[in-house]
Formats: sequence, C-alpha cells, structure tokens
Amino acid sequence: MKKVLLPLALLLVAVLAFAACTRDNDAPAVGGQQEPTVETPAAEAPAAEAPVADISGLRIALVAHSPESILDDGSFNAGAWQGILQFAREHGLSTTRGQNIEFFQPGTATDEARIDLVENVVQNFGADVIVLPGFHFVASSYEMQRLFPDVKFVLLDASPAGDIASNLVAIHYAEHESGFLAGYAIVMDGFRNLGFMGGAAVPAVVRFGHGFLQGAEHAANSLGLGAGDVTVRYYYIGGFAPDPGVTTQAGSWYATGTEVIFAAAGGAGFSVITAADAADAYVIGVDVDQAGDGDVVITSAVKGLATSVSDMLNDFVNGTWRGGRALMFDATVNGIGLPMESSRFRSFTQAQYDAIFGQLAGGAINVNNSLDMNDILANISLVTVEQ
Repeated sequence: MKKVLLPLALLLVAVLAFAACTRDNDAPAVGGQQEPTVETPAAEAPAAEAPVADISGLRIALVAHSPESILDDGSFNAGAWQGILQFAREHGLSTTRGQNIEFFQPGTATDEARIDLVENVVQNFGADVIVLPGFHFVASSYEMQRLFPDVKFVLLDASPAGDIASNLVAIHYAEHESGFLAGYAIVMDGFRNLGFMGGAAVPAVVRFGHGFLQGAEHAANSLGLGAGDVTVRYYYIGGFAPDPGVTTQAGSWYATGTEVIFAAAGGAGFSVITAADAADAYVIGVDVDQAGDGDVVITSAVKGLATSVSDMLNDFVNGTWRGGRALMFDATVNGIGLPMESSRFRSFTQAQYDAIFGQLAGGAINVNNSLDMNDILANISLVTVEQ
C-alpha cells in the first residue's frame, strides 16, 4: 500500500490554546468545552472502498502520546493494544511486534514530536493504520490526517481540533456512564469512605470522576442514606506514570479511613494498587478489566477499547471505513460497563447490575457529562466531596 506523503514543511495550523495540567505541556484545562457531534456506531456507513484483497502485509501501529505512556499500562494503551491483537489473531496476522503490528513512543511529549514520530512510522514501518490513544492527540491528529492522506487513523477519546478528514475516525466513550456504574455499585456494596484519583484533569478522566460522584449519589438516595453518610476524597495526580509519591498519597488516604479508591490514572493506577495491597484496602480499576493486577481490585470501570479498535480495523479491510465521523460507544451499544464476572463485590449482585445498566441503556437514567464540577455538585446533596 504505497504512501503519498505531503511535505512536513507544511505549516502547522494554530488550533486550541491548552492549559498545562499534567506533566505534558499540552493537556487542556476543562470546564465549558464544547462536546463533539457524535453518533452511536450502530449505523454502518455504506461501503465506500473496495475490501483489502491481501492483508498479509498489513501494518498497524499504536502510537503513544509521550515517553511515559507505556504499552503495558494495564489501562488505556493496553486496551487499545488488545483490540489490535484481537484483529491480528482473527485474520491470521503475526502478533509478534515489528511484523504486522508495533507500538511506538515519541521522544518528548509535544505535538511536533508526535507528528515526527508518525512520519517515521509511515516511512520506516510502513503503517497502513495508526491508532492514536488519548486526548493529547487533539491538535496533532488534525495535522496527521492531512500530512499522511493514504494512512488511516483511529483516534481514541477525542476528535481532531477542526474537521475530521475522510481518513480518520474519532472514537468516543461514555466514561461518565462507566464511572456512574462504579460509584453506584461500590456504595450499594456497602462502602462509604471513597476516593477518586485521576491522572490529570483531561476530559475522559474528568467524566470518569464526575460520573463516579453521581453514581454514589444515586446509590445513597436509593438506600435512603443521610447527607454526609458517603464521603469522596477527590484529587488529580498530575500525571499517568507509576510514581512512589502516588503510592504514598494513596497510602495516607487508606490510613485515614478511605476504603476504596477509583484510580482513573493509567499506569499511575499501579501505584494505587501497591498502596491498597499494603493497607488491605481496595481499588477500582479503569478502562480495562484490571482484576488480574491484584486481589485488591474490586471492579473496573471499563470502556470498549479493544472492541472499538478491532471494529475500526475490520471496517478498513472490509471496505466499510467510517472515516470523517465521530462515534460514541455508550451503554446503548454496550460500549461501557463493569466486568461483573471478575468483580469482587461483597454483596452487589448481577441482578442489581443488570437493573441499573438497563436504566442507563434505556434512558431512564441520564448521567450529566459536564466537565464543570460546579454543574455536578449542584445535584449532589447526600455525598460529601472533599477536594
């Protein structure tokens, strides 16, 4: 599949003004942002291209946003990689890195480094499809889709800062719904002293946290609890890499009464798990089922990373590529949820989960997806939130 590359000397278009809120220098501040126009993935686009006749030489790359964004993060990158592996196995492709599939990291956490890396991936690895996981690609993906028009891009958790070109599909997830389910289940299971540690205040993480608060409030109301009976310590770490400082902070929370922490923090979640293990306490995992990372993981707020990535790759080879569109994976298409089969709840049951999930999917419960904490707190009366 021959690539036609536009010169990298093409000037980058000025896009969004970002406020630094992680160790990266381009993560956006939240509050008052416009949500992209998205559609559920149920409606297939008519075939616009011929199916790929021979996929034996297909090259698929997963590109990280920074040097600290590791493949085996037990979370977001790992989920996307599982989708690539699933597709490769289904089509008889090699799952050995460097052959049909590979993972790449930029040297620095900048848009320029990400674009330079993608140029290298296209020219030297020969990538046909590149998966871009995370909100940090908002600006650079807008340029990539134009600089490399013969490459297909799957952008996860975001839309480009501008229009979506026909060679890119933007995937969104209803993190607020997944977080809601986690908050609801954990309070229904009897926990009252909760914590939320987000990697950084980027939209996906914020929605997880805001949904978590709403789920805890809904459960408290369902159980007839009084104001203040449930407490949530709420904090953004400032990064997504494992860090001894995170272990220390999580340990201090556990030592002073926190029973379970929802760690929506990528690789930093491992640091929370370490603290929970030492304190004989619990963690709620994120993005993928993290039950295998330790007995202290009571459940995980998951989103359909593997399924959505595999689906988009199948679209490409089948000639049904849904480029130029933003797709939302939510409860209506089983795009989010809790992995009940591996959860370690003490009393929360499958029947209870099915009931609350059905209300979400059927529209009986609408979770506020606002990025503004004040909007969320306006409807929180039973849960005490400590920021």
